[in-house]
Amino acid sequence: MKTRVTERGQITIPKAVRERLGIRPGQVLEVREKDGAVVARKVASVDPLLTVTGIIVTERTTDELIGEIRGEADAV
Repeated sequence: MKTRVTERGQITIPKAVRERLGIRPGQVLEVREKDGAVVARKVASVDPLLTVTGIIVTERTTDELIGEIRGEADAV
């Protein structure tokens, strides 16, 4: 597939490619050069920190856990 660069440096990603890769309006792409080619890839839309939030299961409170980590006497 071919596309043309506009005077403003814009290109149109062909619809078939957008659909196949799940690229939606507003999607952020990372664009870089590699070996003389332009490479674009989708930027993760999910905050990586959110993927690990809530994975610790415990009966203790956050304050108790932090106190234990810090070695505070009244922890636990």
